[in-house]
Amino acid sequence: MEGMDVMPPSSSSANGTNEIMMHMTFFWGKNAEILFSGWPGTNSGMYAVALMFVFVLSLLVEWLSHGNLIKDGSNQVSVGLVQTLIHAIRVGLAYMLMLAVMSFNGGVFVAAVAGHALGFFLFGSKALKKAVPTPSNGKTSDVPLEI
Repeated sequence: MEGMDVMPPSSSSANGTNEIMMHMTFFWGKNAEILFSGWPGTNSGMYAVALMFVFVLSLLVEWLSHGNLIKDGSNQVSVGLVQTLIHAIRVGLAYMLMLAVMSFNGGVFVAAVAGHALGFFLFGSKALKKAVPTPSNGKTSDVPLEI
């Protein structure tokens, strides 16, 4: 049937053949595509930028997961809207991070796990928090941790 192609369109390579290069197992190397076509490419500097981006993205997901940005006593409707917005941003970033890890690049995987670990240590664990009693409403973050 027309328009029902199983394979996505492929790009032409240097030798004139049409090839699709997709890894289905983890690999180590700087030549990868992460999130966007052609990014970071074959440039080592751009690969380092991509790894930092993935690291910061996972750190941000943890911050949004454990943050306490909403003040108590606010209007319930506005609190609900802000919580929904925070949740939507967090889920969107988490899915973006998942897609980056699906590049099957070992460096991206390590950067994502390291970012989540440091983010949890900084924002979720009790290691750096002052001994403050739990609020009377039992709230520890603005958004529930379940996704």
